[in-house]
Amino acid sequence: MAEQLEPYHYFTKAEWSRFRADEPMTLEPADIERLRALTDPISFAEAEQIYLPLSRLISLYVEATQELHRASTRFLGADDRKVPYIIGVAGSVAVGKSTTSRILRALLSRWPNSPKVDLVTTDGFLFSNARLEELKLAERKGFPESYDRAGLIRFLSDIKSGKRDVKVPVYSHLVYDIVPGQYVTIDRPDILIVEGLNILQPGELPRSGRPILFASDFLDFSIFIDADEKDLTDWFMERFRRLRQTAFADPKSFFHRFTQMSSEEAEKFGRWAWTEINLPNLRDNIQPTRSRADLVLTKGPSHTIERVALRKV
Repeated sequence: MAEQLEPYHYFTKAEWSRFRADEPMTLEPADIERLRALTDPISFAEAEQIYLPLSRLISLYVEATQELHRASTRFLGADDRKVPYIIGVAGSVAVGKSTTSRILRALLSRWPNSPKVDLVTTDGFLFSNARLEELKLAERKGFPESYDRAGLIRFLSDIKSGKRDVKVPVYSHLVYDIVPGQYVTIDRPDILIVEGLNILQPGELPRSGRPILFASDFLDFSIFIDADEKDLTDWFMERFRRLRQTAFADPKSFFHRFTQMSSEEAEKFGRWAWTEINLPNLRDNIQPTRSRADLVLTKGPSHTIERVALRKV
């Protein structure tokens, strides 16, 4: 029987932390406190052990990719314009994608050559609530079909081609919708981090064999944050309870009505949202993309990273 090929190298936290190679930590504990999400208990020590070595690895990859691009442009006699390096961060709702993305951005932007690092989330490419209602997708928000995938492809293509002042629609978590007429502008970054549930989704290939692009085709490096379903359920419910006490208390919040419910009613709704929306999306669309990632960060019940898997080059 042929030996099964293993596509990843696996490391414990202690093993991975040695790859920082004496690089100084450029963030302070207060930075980690500011960058972490509401219910993500990441410590300064974990940022040093996991994200500092990761930022070193990515900086080496960026340098190698840029050198490859320079060789290609010399061969083709093309303009030697800057090509942004795009990093995708994927994983379930409540797994900690935002924390990972923000800490990585802060670390990468403080490397000696001071690269320009921007961060966007795919939330800006969700269809508006009105459009989701028209498409009968209101209860499938976050599923691949609830996104303007053509718009996301155009955005990534414009970034890769070096276009200036590329606009991204603004999504408000307060009103739970796209904000009409509001955009953020991304202007030729050295590195772009794109965070999203389905950023690694390959999509369906046409039978004709006609070339077709997916968002994942534009990624130079991809990260998947993994955890057991039970832990994800617990973290989602913890976040829901915390939001009910904080952001949902704002009368302008789409979810303000949950503050008027009893704890039992709110708890029941939170469980329903997880079981009927987020869990099916995780099982059917998000989890299957894990094997496509270049790096998998696996979290344990305490929300801390216990294992790192790096794809073999």
